[in-house]
Amino acid sequence: MDLRAVSQQLSAWFTRRPAWLPDVLLALFVTVVQVQSAAIPVPLEPVPKPVSAFGYALLVVSGVAIALRRRRPMLVFTITAVASLIYFGLDFPDRLSYLSLFVALYTLTAYGDGRRTLMIAAGGITALALGWLIAAADIEPRVAIGWVFFRIGASVISTTLGESVRSRRVIAADAQERAELAERSRDEETRARVDAERLRIAREVHDTVAHAIAIINVQSGVTAHVLDKRPEQAREALRTIEQTSSRALHEMRAILGVLRDGDEREPYPGFDQVRELADKARNAGLDITIEQTSPVTPLPSAVGSAAYRIVQEAITNVIRHVGPTRVTVSLEPGIDALRIRVADEGRRDSTHVPTPNSATTGRGIVGMRERCQLLGGELDAKSRPDGGFDIIAYLPLAPVGSRP
Repeated sequence: MDLRAVSQQLSAWFTRRPAWLPDVLLALFVTVVQVQSAAIPVPLEPVPKPVSAFGYALLVVSGVAIALRRRRPMLVFTITAVASLIYFGLDFPDRLSYLSLFVALYTLTAYGDGRRTLMIAAGGITALALGWLIAAADIEPRVAIGWVFFRIGASVISTTLGESVRSRRVIAADAQERAELAERSRDEETRARVDAERLRIAREVHDTVAHAIAIINVQSGVTAHVLDKRPEQAREALRTIEQTSSRALHEMRAILGVLRDGDEREPYPGFDQVRELADKARNAGLDITIEQTSPVTPLPSAVGSAAYRIVQEAITNVIRHVGPTRVTVSLEPGIDALRIRVADEGRRDSTHVPTPNSATTGRGIVGMRERCQLLGGELDAKSRPDGGFDIIAYLPLAPVGSRP
């Protein structure tokens, strides 16, 4: 038979072996060693008291108990300790009769709970040491008492080794738990970033498409109305539709470029393009005015992009819900914040019942408010007493976490 196949079969068998099998094999080994060491005399050893059947029974019981060492470590330690005291109290020879006791002490501390099992092991070793010393009070020759101290020292070493293994196991488990927690935190952070990026892309797509569709809708209506009577105006409206759709496609490619690795991404529209936005709104029939109280210093990219999108969405709402009217865009840059106000005068056709703006019925105002809140700002949207609608946005110029 192929040696590789035999090795694979043995490996598979050891993988599927019952959990209790190693302890049973260890118990058989310890029992055989203890009984054999008691039965075979050591050369040049003084003639000791022969081991009786009761002595062999003690060795067998303490050895067989090792099979339960991991399931009942306290019971196994008690059995081996009592058997050891009785065995040496009857003046039977040492040899390897204490092997099961050392295995029991190691298991007690290695699979225990730390301080409590250490105290139990220490108390047990103290009791055993006293019992062994009392039993060896009249030992001859006197140098043989060194074996008593050997048993005591070996018991302490077994306990220390077991505690060391337990400590390493606890440290490894803690490290594994911390690694898993860190991995979960990284996964959650990654998912949060992905969700935030999806939401940002959704907002950008909404703002771009909604604005373009609103202008195209108005211009297409103008084209249909004046196509026969004023072809030049119709041609101009079609040109506006073409430019608006082209610009929207261009912005869409820039927005969705984040989904393609390796592509060079174009900058998103920013605050500097608000006036260009107003020019397009004029082509859609709005009488729009830009008012600026003072020159604007370079804005953080996030603030500039948010400002552009807020003005764009506000103008889109006017085009969609009001139609041709007068709109005033006020830009009030300050030292630590940018204030934006977009106000419209409402429908010019007083015979038409005005429809509510999207402040309460659509996603436009909600999206603008979310943009403000992401930067730590605020947005207020309300109807004006004399007709029309006001949108007031407050955008801090410093990141949220950097303000006192």
